[in-house]
Amino acid sequence: MIKNLTKHGNSLALVIEKPVLELLGANADTAFDVSTDGQVLILSPIRDAARREAFTAALDKVNARYPKALKKLAE
Repeated sequence: MIKNLTKHGNSLALVIEKPVLELLGANADTAFDVSTDGQVLILSPIRDAARREAFTAALDKVNARYPKALKKLAE
């Protein structure tokens, strides 16, 4: 499969199609470890449950503490 990068703000993004994500067992909430050997880009889904729980807890805390500011930013 050949992919092109897509402009996303001041960055470039790589869009991963749903069938590939399903093969990896990944979704929009899956964190990925991004590494390289200098020539190859390696994306690996992170399956560390403790890390996911810590991230979710931090996200819930921020959402609870700053709901008005986050809503304004989303507008």
